[in-house]
Amino acid sequence: MLNHFDPKPDPLDATFRALADTSRRTMLIQLTHGPQSVAELARPLAMSLPAVMQHLGVLEQAGLVTTEKVGRVRTCRIAPAALDQASQWISARRRDWESQFDRLGDYLESMKKEATPDGNPD
Repeated sequence: MLNHFDPKPDPLDATFRALADTSRRTMLIQLTHGPQSVAELARPLAMSLPAVMQHLGVLEQAGLVTTEKVGRVRTCRIAPAALDQASQWISARRRDWESQFDRLGDYLESMKKEATPDGNPD
């Protein structure tokens, strides 16, 4: 059950919030090819470097990205383990939905058989 008064933030909420933005998803896709500097991540995006840094902050807070500063270069890396919880949540929902659709299919099939005089579907 959801508790809207829980002061502790839910990591899953942070993950989905971070993934809700196209620019952040684009950055994550870029990072699947390997570590990149902030400037490299910013290159394909139509936004300022400070805006890119804000987006990276959201990704970092969600645990989806780690950054390391060496000299003047900040290098970003994807943290794939952070997606595990979201993936597990989605998979569990998919199993629930598929189970409900299977039950609905069985019910509709039984209704179809009852609707025919000889009990055969056709």
